[in-house]
Amino acid sequence: MAEKGLKKWVITFTVITASLLELIDTTIVNVAIPQIQGNLGATLEDVAWLSTGYAVANVIILPMSGWLGSRFGRKNYFLFSIVLFTIASFLCGNATNLEELIAFRILQGLAGGGLISTAQAILIETWPREDVGIATALFGLGAVVGPTVGPTIGGYLLEISSWPLIFYVNIPVGILAAYCTYMFVKETPKDGKGMPVDWWGIALLAIAVGSLQTLLEKGESEDWFATPYITALAVASVLGLLLFIWREMSTDHPIVNFKIMRHRSFSVGMFTSFILGFGLYGSVFVFPIFCQNLLGFSALQTGELLFPGGLCTIVMMPFIGIMLKKNIPAQFMATIGMFLFFVFCTMLSNSTLQSGRDDFFMPLMIRGVGMALLFVPLTTLAIQDLKGAEIGQGSGLNNMMRQLGGSFGIAALTTLIHVRQGFHRSSLLVNINEYNPAFTERFNAFIKNFMSKGYSYLDAKILATKAIEGTVTKQSLLLTYSDAYWVAGLILLCSIPLLYLQKFKKNVQVPADLH
Repeated sequence: MAEKGLKKWVITFTVITASLLELIDTTIVNVAIPQIQGNLGATLEDVAWLSTGYAVANVIILPMSGWLGSRFGRKNYFLFSIVLFTIASFLCGNATNLEELIAFRILQGLAGGGLISTAQAILIETWPREDVGIATALFGLGAVVGPTVGPTIGGYLLEISSWPLIFYVNIPVGILAAYCTYMFVKETPKDGKGMPVDWWGIALLAIAVGSLQTLLEKGESEDWFATPYITALAVASVLGLLLFIWREMSTDHPIVNFKIMRHRSFSVGMFTSFILGFGLYGSVFVFPIFCQNLLGFSALQTGELLFPGGLCTIVMMPFIGIMLKKNIPAQFMATIGMFLFFVFCTMLSNSTLQSGRDDFFMPLMIRGVGMALLFVPLTTLAIQDLKGAEIGQGSGLNNMMRQLGGSFGIAALTTLIHVRQGFHRSSLLVNINEYNPAFTERFNAFIKNFMSKGYSYLDAKILATKAIEGTVTKQSLLLTYSDAYWVAGLILLCSIPLLYLQKFKKNVQVPADLH
């Protein structure tokens, strides 16, 4: 039964705060990697497991969160996840070597996976049936803004202190969220209590999803299938997934209830959530690399660039919920959102090496509006037909697909950047020859410039060659990032027809028997 008055808002604040903890920690560590690497004496490849381990653990637990909430009670599981996440944050800050830090980050990921979907289910349960769109919008504040502001917060914390602070800052927030959960979130029935545990299902899920996530995280850096363990992960993920689906369809007490796929809107929603993850995480991944590698921005400056767009999303979210309540079709809003994301990508694809902060303000604001128009309608469309315990199961699967979409997006765009950089470099090198007037003019200008600074002709010629090499590298990277933006934008634009395979509903309602 829905809550009223102040209690409704306290619960809303609690679950959004808890989910923000997890979502910010998804990206906040990335800006601290160089400092952690130097402090703990680790290689970049080893320290990358801080992000990989967290993501793998997170995506394994997400589809199980509905079952865990049903078995132990949603409130109990949510409270346990908050406490475990807070303890893991303290242990991360206290880690004395990289092995400890990776282990505690995995523990953080396991706890964090229980926060997102359970928070969404609690929020939907707390709000009245006719206001489910507003509830989804409020939850979306964390889901969309968290990954965006994470690098900004991390940058500020590293400016005033060292890397352990990015973990310690979770402790007071976690304590507050745990207290509010204990005091205000209502108990739910333990429907799965006493039922047999599908241990085979848990094992197969861990193998399938864990292998796939690790494959996506490490594939590009390991040269994909040229590395034996990446090939083994690919085989394990495919076989594990097939066996997991067979197991869950044949057992009486599944970990993941695939019967909810009978709802067409949810089935299609799984794909649209995947596309949302691709755009959300992929764009946040490419833009900082572009700014820092080509334009020379610091991590903090890049985070500050992303912040206004995140603020725009925050402001827009409640209005999206109100529009859903006023029966504006979610498909129409999501269509506008996908188009705006395409516009954002198009604008960034026209960036130059002279682009500055002011050039990025409008594209990132457009992205902020687009993400608000995407997250809330897409989530609402996906869950509109789910009832009762299906909400928890559907929320877990939906969030998992968004996370996997992000991992696929990052892996695909990383590979694209690697491949297209070589292509553009080869295309540009064709013009580097003595028969090209533009090249000879630029080359001779470099030589004269260096000779005017006191260098001999021979040294000036060597430096001029290096300057030309630097110019080719920068131009090939610029063209490569332009390709990456185009691909991300086109994927969302081409996904618009999927929206109209989902049901039109004037008012998405959550049934009264939701528990």
